[in-house]
Amino acid sequence: MSLVVIENGGLGFGGKTLFSGLSLRVGEEDRIGIVGRNGAGKSSLLRIVASRQELEAGTARFARGVRVGYLPQELDAPDERPVIDFVLAGVPGKERLEQLLEVVEAELTAGGDDDEMIALSQKLADLHDEINAFEATFSRHEAERILAGLGFREADLTRGLGQLSGGWRMRAVLALLLFQRPDVLLLDEPTNHLDVPSVAWLADFLRKHGGAVMLICHDREFLSEQVRRIVSFEWEGIRQYKGNYEDYQRARAEELQVLERRAVNVAREREQAERFIRRFRAKSSKARVVQSRIKALEKMDEVAIPEAQQTLEFAFPPCKRAGQDVIVLEHVNHDYGAGPVLTDVNGLVRRGDRIALVGANGNGKSTLLRILAGSLTPTAGTCRRGHNVEIGYYAQHVAERLDLRASIFEEVWRDSAIKDVSRVRSALGTMMFSGDDVDKKIGVLSGGEKARVALARLLVTPGNVVLMDEPTNHLDLESAEALADALSSFEGTLVFASHNRSFVNRLATRIWNVDGGRVEEYPGTLADYMDHCARKAGDSPTRGDGAPVPAAEARKATPLAQRIESREQQKRTRSKRRDVERRIAEHETRIAELEREQAERTDTLSRPDTYGDSALYARLLGEYQRDARKLEELLARWEAAQAEIVELDESGQ
Repeated sequence: MSLVVIENGGLGFGGKTLFSGLSLRVGEEDRIGIVGRNGAGKSSLLRIVASRQELEAGTARFARGVRVGYLPQELDAPDERPVIDFVLAGVPGKERLEQLLEVVEAELTAGGDDDEMIALSQKLADLHDEINAFEATFSRHEAERILAGLGFREADLTRGLGQLSGGWRMRAVLALLLFQRPDVLLLDEPTNHLDVPSVAWLADFLRKHGGAVMLICHDREFLSEQVRRIVSFEWEGIRQYKGNYEDYQRARAEELQVLERRAVNVAREREQAERFIRRFRAKSSKARVVQSRIKALEKMDEVAIPEAQQTLEFAFPPCKRAGQDVIVLEHVNHDYGAGPVLTDVNGLVRRGDRIALVGANGNGKSTLLRILAGSLTPTAGTCRRGHNVEIGYYAQHVAERLDLRASIFEEVWRDSAIKDVSRVRSALGTMMFSGDDVDKKIGVLSGGEKARVALARLLVTPGNVVLMDEPTNHLDLESAEALADALSSFEGTLVFASHNRSFVNRLATRIWNVDGGRVEEYPGTLADYMDHCARKAGDSPTRGDGAPVPAAEARKATPLAQRIESREQQKRTRSKRRDVERRIAEHETRIAELEREQAERTDTLSRPDTYGDSALYARLLGEYQRDARKLEELLARWEAAQAEIVELDESGQ
């Protein structure tokens, strides 16, 4: 059964035709991937299926009662409800059932003849069954499970959405859609705001989802494992292919080869016909044959060959050779006042390393990269660079590091220390900025264009150590693959954070897991690391039919494993508590010292003879004000650590 049908659909934007003559059917269990370059119309197609945008031509029909869930790239104004209430309220229907229940109960109370009472009793039983089924499907437990899978902690569930960052609000909306279990689920770049663990959880959830899915995603691996049909925006229009992304690429390559061979054959036939006509046109004996060839030439099809689409094709220039030990981290700590982000981090980056930082969002990956880049000084510990090290840094929030008033050319050239203007223009050209485009102001560019400006700046002066924070976030699939190609041949050292599993698997040779303020190192690829995590955690128990065993049965089946895990959890809690208690003791010692010194200064400053010595008075007053600020900061850290102790005790972790 078709849930959505588009017939002869057409849409344009700004005088440009995005697509025309589109025929698309979405069945009950279709898994459709939408691919094409940025600006081709992929998101517009999803908005049409979501009834957020109208077709300019053709029709879009929907099956009666079909439920469509849509995750856009940008959100509207944030809801102010707590996260858990926002998700639970997203499923309509329960209120209507409860109202019907009240009506039937009132009718039963009013009484009637036997037939009416029997009918009402049956209706009441049916309503109770519906409500029980509703609560079983859309339970609070299920909502909490989905939120946990997407990275929310228990304490986050009661926070208002308006208090969350844009990325976490997007996760909450995604949780709402997954909880609703719509008939057609539309996802526009769902992995953009997720970390690697959440991406893996989402991939598993979608594999088990029974409805139709339409997906736009620049993570090649995620896309391929989720879809069974590709809708592709090509130069000749929208094409559809069976299979996943790899199947599409093979089929498309074969199509182009066939087209090119046909074009060669037609060109050869045309040349032969024209040569025959020129040779025998003047001979009356060949007049009939010549006319036949002329008519055949006029009827000969033109074979259109797609113009080579402009793509990111670039390579990093050769770099200077750095020392063997590129960056050394020794006992690095960092906090932002509310508590530690990194605690006693030790690490070594060697020349030629390809290190991927993984871990949940908020665990400190970006902070660690900023410390490695030298743009952030750690609260404690040292970050030392080795011999001849030159850093190139690509920040996650590209717009924050670009001058919105500068032109594209000015932004790339200004800080490059490159005198050769042609080299800057060449880098911009590889990023698809040419001609008058280079004079555009940064402020008018899209997110993807700003990302390409930042890449161009890095390409001009990459250094021999490249640090990148979520470099594929604003790139389409083809551009993300081109970046991976370039980085795979980069001669220097690479440290990067990315949620794009395909990107990480292609580049990383070591994994740094950033978790709980610590950094744990694993050799190998992301796939090796995920396999290690799966073995460490143990596979979830399943029955023979593949269905998960209920938690109660699982506990009975594996009591020893449960006890071992419980003991390990208790050890981790005790270790965390000791660390926090150590910090509290250090804070208290330092606070006591400062308070004693401040008391002595206050006593000295209050003496009459101190007023007569202006230099002494100014020095003591400056020291008093400086240490007052230190004391205030230490007290804030002490309070945060005390709150951690309370949280650990209450959670029982």
